[in-house]
Amino acid sequence: MSTPLNKAIGLIVSLVALFFTANTRADSLGISFHHTFSGKPLNLDSLRYENSTDETFSVSRLSYLLGEFELQGIEGNWQAVPRSIQWIDARKHRTQILLDSMPEGDFKAIRFSLGLSEAVNHSDPNPYAAKHPLNPSFNNLHWNWQTGYIFLALEGNYRQSNGQLSGYVYHFANDPQRTTITLTLPKNISGNATIDIDFDIASLLNVPSPISFTKDGASTHSRVGDPIPQALKRNLPGAFQIKRIRAATPMEAETLPQPIDLPNTPTPYPFKLSNRLPIPSLPLDNPLIAERIELGRRLFHDPQLSVNSTIACVSCHQEDHAFSDPARFSAGVNGQFSRRHSMPLFNLAWKDSFFWDGRAQSLREQVLIPIEDPREMGESLDRVIDKLTADVDYPILFRDAFGSGSITAQTIGLALENFLLSLTSYNSKFDQAMSGKAQLSPSEQRGFELFMTEFEPRSRQYGADCFHCHGGALFTDNRFHDNGLAQIAVDRGLAEVTGNPLDANKFSTPSLRNIALTAPYMHDGRFQTLEEVVEHYSGAITSRATLDPNLAKHPAAGLQLSAQDKTALVDFLKTLSDPQYIQN
Repeated sequence: MSTPLNKAIGLIVSLVALFFTANTRADSLGISFHHTFSGKPLNLDSLRYENSTDETFSVSRLSYLLGEFELQGIEGNWQAVPRSIQWIDARKHRTQILLDSMPEGDFKAIRFSLGLSEAVNHSDPNPYAAKHPLNPSFNNLHWNWQTGYIFLALEGNYRQSNGQLSGYVYHFANDPQRTTITLTLPKNISGNATIDIDFDIASLLNVPSPISFTKDGASTHSRVGDPIPQALKRNLPGAFQIKRIRAATPMEAETLPQPIDLPNTPTPYPFKLSNRLPIPSLPLDNPLIAERIELGRRLFHDPQLSVNSTIACVSCHQEDHAFSDPARFSAGVNGQFSRRHSMPLFNLAWKDSFFWDGRAQSLREQVLIPIEDPREMGESLDRVIDKLTADVDYPILFRDAFGSGSITAQTIGLALENFLLSLTSYNSKFDQAMSGKAQLSPSEQRGFELFMTEFEPRSRQYGADCFHCHGGALFTDNRFHDNGLAQIAVDRGLAEVTGNPLDANKFSTPSLRNIALTAPYMHDGRFQTLEEVVEHYSGAITSRATLDPNLAKHPAAGLQLSAQDKTALVDFLKTLSDPQYIQN
């Protein structure tokens, strides 16, 4: 049930070596994908585009998988390029790829598939290394319990004829939809080169098969007989066009980060990882060792980190509540209260941003912010260092963890990061049921079916549509969404960090693991019970330009789940609690 730390790190190192040793090769091929609309750069979230049926729409997500790259020689023979599975994502600016081991010779055409071979599509996704294009927590394109990957995710909002905003969600997937794209090169290439390729969304939605959100449907999950994926497959080959060929762009080999201040004889910590979870991206410069974890644990429970020695990290992140706070807003020093509800702490190794608004990019950064926040611990880092240095035990503990008794803000952050990364949760009743060691009740099973089924009346699917944001073994996509909450207090969420008004009302999606232990719910703790949460998503929600398309596509009155289905959904959510975890 567990994978040692050295295995996880080994896979990470292997992947990095796989992808970056190619940078020094002379026979590599670069490809840069440019996302356009009618030949002009595509602007995400901009409600400015029109399709052939005069519907105005935006694109909020464009993410897809490519594979089976081949080059055609001047004699007409096709030669495969090894290791050529790639993930492209417009929002994450993943638009450039490097194909190493380019075959020798002169080539006049290139082809690749949008989608994966049947064998790869249905393989176990969890063994892929952390940054591999097919790691499910990395790309958020895997349908765990439905098996297989989404080949192309295209999402956004559109304006209906009555002026009301709605959402569309096109998930192009399943083996028959894999599409081969063949492009003739404007000139022969050999050796180093970079190909610029346009992917035009206007063509994807219009030529040769026009698609109307209103008439054809606002969502698809590529089931047999659905006309939308059929139209997308017809349109895809013409949506890709070569823009130009240019000299290869030099790429420097990545320098792997080295461990920071390891002691002479560190004790490796066996990272607890279920074989049902994908491999996480553990920091190579702060490997998990027992000495740092224990130091971090002590710091987490120490009120000396606050200005008046009354508040510790654990005060607002209590073990019995999966390291969250049962209070709506946490009480800090001098009777002040936090602005947002305290998030639970588990499975943080799979996250790449922290806080509800994502303002911290690493745990070592995140853990230091509450110390100096006047609403929380209200202490300066310099004074914390002085207090810990004067403590009888801490210089010894820091020497055991870092090889030196010197205490700094960096070593405090690294120790707390180590401890928090060690907190993994994966042994709920649901996990036991998935491994055949337990059985869900009829109501829990019905709730699971509702959870994993989209609401798509066109195809007679009437589920709760939870999995789009809370899918996969982690029960979160670790992305930011506007989930239609009415404004109670001014809180712009992600927009406060990015400065982009189109990010207003977007907050980090929490994992639903241990959800029964982490009340109250939402970023502002407005719901006290799971029943209230389900009621929110079942009924009418606040419509606005930033509303997530997976919610905006629902009817104005909401899902309108029956009372029995609401109960079943709550029953299922309760199966996600891990009783062993709260014993950390």
